[in-house]
Amino acid sequence: MSKATDAFPLEERAAALRLPEGFIFGAATAAYQIEGAIRADGKGESIWDSFTRRPGVIVDGSSGEVACDSYHRWPDDIALLREMGLGAYRFSLGWARMQPGGQGALNPAGLAYYDRLIDGLLEAGIDPYVTLYHWDLPQDLQDKGGWYNRETSERFADYAEKAVAAIGDRVQHWTTLNEPWTFGWFGHAYGEDAPGLKDGVKGGLAASHHALLAHGLAVPRIRAAAPGAEVGIVLDLNVVSPASDAPDDVEAAKRFEGVQNRWYLDAVFRGEYPEDILELCAGLLPEIREGDTATICQPLDYLGVNIYRRSVIGAGAELPPLNFARVNPPGCYTATGWEIWPRCIRDALDFVHREYGPKTLLITENGMATPPEVPGPQGKVHDPERARYLVEHLEGVAEAACAGVPVKGYFAWTLMDNFEWASGYTVPFGLAHVDPATQDRQLKLSGEVFGRIARNTR
Repeated sequence: MSKATDAFPLEERAAALRLPEGFIFGAATAAYQIEGAIRADGKGESIWDSFTRRPGVIVDGSSGEVACDSYHRWPDDIALLREMGLGAYRFSLGWARMQPGGQGALNPAGLAYYDRLIDGLLEAGIDPYVTLYHWDLPQDLQDKGGWYNRETSERFADYAEKAVAAIGDRVQHWTTLNEPWTFGWFGHAYGEDAPGLKDGVKGGLAASHHALLAHGLAVPRIRAAAPGAEVGIVLDLNVVSPASDAPDDVEAAKRFEGVQNRWYLDAVFRGEYPEDILELCAGLLPEIREGDTATICQPLDYLGVNIYRRSVIGAGAELPPLNFARVNPPGCYTATGWEIWPRCIRDALDFVHREYGPKTLLITENGMATPPEVPGPQGKVHDPERARYLVEHLEGVAEAACAGVPVKGYFAWTLMDNFEWASGYTVPFGLAHVDPATQDRQLKLSGEVFGRIARNTR
């Protein structure tokens, strides 16, 4: 990249960054990861509440029972956003907090919490970007089959309509689903995330199809409930490279890329699933009824892209008949074992713009995990590696924007250290450190650098 060399000290590179006028800088979070208060004020049980009680499924045996206590400390979260000068905040509604059993009337106390948060954001001049589903399916729906049950798609559309009708007068940006690949496959094929099912390719495809159908059913109902609002979906995309030029590795990389990227992009933007994956997985496919893919293919105002790495793929035995193996080439890796490869963000943006042409792109998550961090003097965490990661990836976003890619915003993952799913509290991603004893928040070096970039590029 033009500036991504050690000849430019980090502070100079950060100061040199320029994004288009009106570019959106924000931070992202998810309800289960930050809110805590899992039994407060009529909240229902979610699949993550129940999953974390299983012995051995979370690395450190923790849960989101307290998390960052944002249910009570949301003003502190807004204070962090203001301290960095960010103009937007991407957060999710807890489905089981809003609608405890996954159907029926909304929970007034849960709705009141989000009312307070949204009103506080608007008062602070911060634009709310609301995700309707970030992995916390109500347990009552899971007991009826969860994302294997086609009816869950209908229940999601009902919930979306109710939620948007309740707060859509103040929220102009709505996301249906966050990362259907991750919750579809890691929750149903690998068993590493809630609900912890290990049903291989059959499970991943079934959960993914019904989730995408939920998205398609919800979009027109969101538009009806909040005319003029922007509606999109967030997909986690990988730049996929074959481990070698050997035909077996090239084919394995294509198969993996097909289920990681094209299964979702083709359905959302073209109204079809990729033919090579349909043929490969014949016999493992869910029921795909006539008209389903047309329902999924709704006009969207934006595509959110979550990207953290590339995937280097070779032939192997993982998830037959996909039969791939992930390869880690020499390089630098985060605490989650993800390669630090800044070029991925430019390549992903170029690919989606060239092949699918969404009218607006947002980077809705990008960030770096480290081992647990110890605050230094005055409680400050000095994390130059994370600051460098942000600068290098934002340089790629700036290059894409200058080349004509319609990327309009960047949301760092994440606002503050929180419960990182199956990794618990062992791999902090935050721009701010959270003291686990007091819940006090303090910006890290990376948060200060990100704030300066946001201010400088206005």
